[in-house]
Amino acid sequence: MKKAILGKKIGMTQYFRTDGTMIPVTVIEAGPCPVIQKKTVANDGYEAVQVGFCEVRESLSNKPIKGHCAKAGVKTMRYFKEFKLDDAASYEVGQLIKADVFAEGDKVDVTGKSKGKGFEGNIKRWNQARGRKTHGSHSYRVAGSMGACTYPGEVFKTKRLPGHMGSETVTVQNLEVVKTDAERNLILVKGAIPGAKGTLVALKSTVK
Repeated sequence: MKKAILGKKIGMTQYFRTDGTMIPVTVIEAGPCPVIQKKTVANDGYEAVQVGFCEVRESLSNKPIKGHCAKAGVKTMRYFKEFKLDDAASYEVGQLIKADVFAEGDKVDVTGKSKGKGFEGNIKRWNQARGRKTHGSHSYRVAGSMGACTYPGEVFKTKRLPGHMGSETVTVQNLEVVKTDAERNLILVKGAIPGAKGTLVALKSTVK
C-alpha cells in the first residue's frame, strides 16, 4: 500500500472536464489525518502508521483515547485506523496527511459500510424466486423447504434465510480520482462508493 487517508462521504454530484465531458463523482471530505502512532519492526514486528480523523470534544471521549491523542500531541479524534504503508518509516507522529496525498488520475480502493436495510426476507436479501400462485397455495414470499427428511434431520448452516441486510464492510476497487482540493480537504472520486452520507470511508492506493 503506497498511500491512504480517512474521510467522510459528503454526497454525489457532477463534474465537467475541460472538454465538456460530464462525470458523476462522489465528494469525500478527506483528512486532515494526523499520525497518532507508528508501528515499527523492533517493537511490533511490522511497520504501519495509525491515523486519526474527525476532531471531537474531549467530553465526548474517554480517558484512554484522550491520553492516546495527547501523547501524540494532537487533538482528540473520533476515528482511528491503521495503514500498512510502504513508506511508513518516513512518517512522524503528529504529521498531517491531507487530501493532496492523492493526485488527479490516481486509482484508489474505497472501503466503507454499506447502507443498512433492516430485516429482509429471502426474495430481497438473496434474490430468490417467489412461490407459484396456483392451486390455493399461500406460500408466495416465504423461505420454502428448510432441509432434507430423516437424515440429516437439520437445517444446514449455509442455508440462506431471512435476516439483517446491509451494514456490511464493502470495498469498491479501481476508482479514479477526478480532482483534489487540499484547501477544503476534498477528494472527488468517479462513480459511487459504499455507505450513506456522513459515512466513514478509507481511501487506499489500489491493489490491482
